[in-house]
Amino acid sequence: MVYRNKKTLNSNAVKLIAIIAMTIDHIAWMVFPGYPHSWLPLLLHTIGRITCPIMCYFIAEGYHHTKNISRYTFRLFAFAFISHFAYIYASADFVDWRSFLPFYYGGILNQTSVMWSLAWGLVMLRVADSEKVKEPLKPLLIILICLITFPSDWSCIASLCILAFGTSRGNLKVQMLWMIFYVALYAAVYALALDLVYGLLQMAVIFAIPVIMLYNGKRGQNQRLNEIMKYAFYLYYPLHLFLIGWLQSGK
Repeated sequence: MVYRNKKTLNSNAVKLIAIIAMTIDHIAWMVFPGYPHSWLPLLLHTIGRITCPIMCYFIAEGYHHTKNISRYTFRLFAFAFISHFAYIYASADFVDWRSFLPFYYGGILNQTSVMWSLAWGLVMLRVADSEKVKEPLKPLLIILICLITFPSDWSCIASLCILAFGTSRGNLKVQMLWMIFYVALYAAVYALALDLVYGLLQMAVIFAIPVIMLYNGKRGQNQRLNEIMKYAFYLYYPLHLFLIGWLQSGK
């Protein structure tokens, strides 16, 4: 009973924390481009690591709560499409309109936003939970989704975290252990392909665990605010990236 009383944050509060952390992280990428090892950008990016696990967690929760899974899936892919242009525009690698074409300039990683991986994570969870998809086909489809999402921000790791959160729902310890395992794989690839320090920094996702533990499983009491927060992240994400891209273009 004491443990339950400590769960003081509703979904609106947790999502707001994620939005603030994400904003701090993206401002840090704008102000401190590249991979500087000084303490301030590292601190800001550490704060930003809590965002992705929280969003993965809530997409898995949304899967179990939504009244229309098809509409929910469509909404995620629609925002993934919009967010692609915002993400590339805000990217330090943006050159011209051809940058919006994945792989055009030869890159493999970070070719689109994390929203792509989040949307496919929902599909991955639907596949794993489907009675229509037979068992031999399920792992093959999950591997295929991993390949499709690999070039995005957070790669296929965000999708796999959604899968772990959804299939282990109700067992927070197992959910978090799977998240740590998947992000450790991501951190290793990041360290080898991009930067060692920033690879290790990805493990700061563990700071999302206390926030998720405080989640009480409820929405806020204000229904109007609930509706606003339902779409807040999906609207704020591309809008603030477009703003960052515009500010960078004026430098």
